[in-house]
Amino acid sequence: MTPFAIQNGVLHAESVPLPAIAARFGTPAYVYSRAALEASLREFQDVLSGNPAGTGALVCYAVKANSSLAILNLFARMGAGFDIVSGGELQRVLAAGADPGKVVFSGVGKTAAEMAQALDAGIFCFNVESIPELERLNEVAGRCGKAAPVSLRVNPNVDPKTHPYISTGLKEAKFGVAYEDALALYLRAAALPNIRITGIDCHIGSQLLDPAPFGEALERILVLVDRLSAEGIAIHHLDLGGGLGIRYRDDQVQPTVADYLTPLLDRLAGRGLQVVLEPGRRLVGNAGLLLTRIEYLKPGEGKSFAIVDAAMNDLMRPALYEAWHDILPVVPNAGDTSVYDVVGPVCETGDFLGQGRALCVDAGDLLAVMSAGAYGMAMASNYNTRPRAVEVMVDGGQVFEIRRREAIPELFAGERVLPA
Repeated sequence: MTPFAIQNGVLHAESVPLPAIAARFGTPAYVYSRAALEASLREFQDVLSGNPAGTGALVCYAVKANSSLAILNLFARMGAGFDIVSGGELQRVLAAGADPGKVVFSGVGKTAAEMAQALDAGIFCFNVESIPELERLNEVAGRCGKAAPVSLRVNPNVDPKTHPYISTGLKEAKFGVAYEDALALYLRAAALPNIRITGIDCHIGSQLLDPAPFGEALERILVLVDRLSAEGIAIHHLDLGGGLGIRYRDDQVQPTVADYLTPLLDRLAGRGLQVVLEPGRRLVGNAGLLLTRIEYLKPGEGKSFAIVDAAMNDLMRPALYEAWHDILPVVPNAGDTSVYDVVGPVCETGDFLGQGRALCVDAGDLLAVMSAGAYGMAMASNYNTRPRAVEVMVDGGQVFEIRRREAIPELFAGERVLPA
């Protein structure tokens, strides 16, 4: 579906014109489409329900992509589970109505307190990423009088052909355990009194537009499953991670969920393994945009700048990854275009949302930074003492404020000056 489209010469979110949102809530503002969010999750659910190997599969939304309580609640009501990487995210998903029995806990630095919190909640599984973590989890589970359900995150050393910052399954990555070490580590886990082995976890990277590396990784993991079986270690679920990419620009080919899942599910036919998936960006990325207003147009000899009221503290991806987001005028103008770097007011040369964009715009115009639903608000900061943006959800012709804009006094309310 297309949640954001031009209607009567104005860019809309579903049935709502974006200028109406700007007038009511101000800018910058994150704008999400409920219909797009629901359609993205339903696409996974439909493909899984249509394949015997997908029966009983668990779709665990990767909370780090966008942790808005309203989005988490929407997915929980649709039956999703959640992939978390901190105790804070666990509290978020529980506050949003998640079933803790559908929560997987990933991440390389779980503290003892976080482990105890998750054990007390009764989560589905810990994705363990190192020997010290496994031993700590065994100790914490013993103190809690529980057996910790565990899968090991195994790096299959498959090149996902994505940005190096979001490539996670190579042997050089900080994540997971080396494929060559996995069998010995599983044998170690089986000998620990407070560990209950339930599965294998594998995640090779993010923003993957070629489904082939997923198949290559699966083949390596299935070899390990068979070796474990020969050692008397039964695997009950296979967590294939997430990482399926989205289209950020017109020349990118976005694979369908069926393109990604069908070969994997067909390969798993007859194995009797529960499939767990951890999509993040794919569920939310194209369901949101960042609405911003041009403050100034600044021509220059080398470059011209469109200075907007959103900045790198609102959307970090371009500065962090040199990531591309389409930038569209909310009300397209007729006339000649000029080439602009679209930049914010933050005092950093790296504060840009887009570079070299051909736009026909004036000061005061609204711009929509597209495909900003993932790793936008979730990575936002208060750098330069800037309040984080308002978030709104569009549902047909209705608009709901799901997170109000921060007030500046809130940003330093917890600080204290030294006594005189």
